[in-house]
Amino acid sequence: MKVFCVGGAVRDELLGLPVQDRDWVVVGSTPEEMLSRGFTPVGKDFPVFLHPRTHEEYALARTERKSGRGYHGFTFHTSPEVTLEEDLARRDLTINTIAKAEDGTLIDPFGGRADLEKKILRHVSPAFAEDPVRILRVARFAARFADFSIAPETLALMRAVVENGEVDHLVPERVWQELARGLMEHRPSRMFESLRACGALAKLLPELDRLWGVPQRADYHPEVDTGVHVMMVIDMAARLNLSLPARFAALTHDLGKGMTPAEILPRHVGHEQKSVALIEPLAARLKVPAACRDLALLVARFHGDLHKVAELRPETQLKILERCDALRRPARFTEILAACEADYRGRLGWEDKDYAAARSWRQALAAAQAVDAGAIAKACADPQQIPARIHEARVAAIKAVSTAP
Repeated sequence: MKVFCVGGAVRDELLGLPVQDRDWVVVGSTPEEMLSRGFTPVGKDFPVFLHPRTHEEYALARTERKSGRGYHGFTFHTSPEVTLEEDLARRDLTINTIAKAEDGTLIDPFGGRADLEKKILRHVSPAFAEDPVRILRVARFAARFADFSIAPETLALMRAVVENGEVDHLVPERVWQELARGLMEHRPSRMFESLRACGALAKLLPELDRLWGVPQRADYHPEVDTGVHVMMVIDMAARLNLSLPARFAALTHDLGKGMTPAEILPRHVGHEQKSVALIEPLAARLKVPAACRDLALLVARFHGDLHKVAELRPETQLKILERCDALRRPARFTEILAACEADYRGRLGWEDKDYAAARSWRQALAAAQAVDAGAIAKACADPQQIPARIHEARVAAIKAVSTAP
């Protein structure tokens, strides 16, 4: 029985990055031997065990064979005769096939170290094309390792996976899992650009794919179309270290612009409502968590109004605060403003601009929250007038701190 550290832990250690989790491959053993050593079995598809002390995952070396469509269409084989190289051969990218023995020796049968040095994301074997999830993983690695490039032959295989229909069999939960992880990387735009380059974006997120070629407003830089702008926005969201819901909102805030009739471009009339109409089915299709969906809907609907706070009357400001449920959920409203800041600064030359609108909205919200609704209710002789009195007091409070006319 031999044990090897494999995959991401070895890769990140060689890159000088922090190692989060370690995965281990066990060669020359059986489930019975693992159990006798105190390991706890987990998983149903193939033998994976938790170490009795560290609780790290130890998997018996295995091979796999394509037996059906999609991510689940594989048959796995484990036995003491399966070699380390056979196990590594089933992995996606060469940089993930480097193993480390217990004495520190590196085993690198597929040239992973060389590709790390060259900063290349390269597939291990033609079997790469059998698993559509690998398209998403490569795209996510492109977002994580922003200075790496995808090998041309790997990109060609990614296109083949799209063209042969394998990508159509991806389960929504796995698509969302990979998209969410990509959104949280350092350069999330590279994930979506990579998916677009191989044709997968049009299959998985057609609402986003159609934004490329759609011009922004005439006063924006003409070289930045809506698709490019959205990529700048999600990269700004990453720069601002925003949460996943805020980053998803940044990704989807302008979807409606792809529905603008060509004859009225570059104007976009009512694109906020169109974005809302697109986000609902998209979120349902990919089983997006409710927190991400709800924040995206609010940002899509109100980002234009939130940008122009200085032009809004105090009554309108309060109406928007109420429709965003900001008085009851101020923390979520802060996330809405953060996504709006990413949108504002996601333009050429605007990357370091101050988003003053956020301060104005925080002042307006604080003023509305400071109104003592209980005291107003006690002082009001007619209970039916209480809501109107509270509303008037909040408008007056916002007016006192507002620069709007």
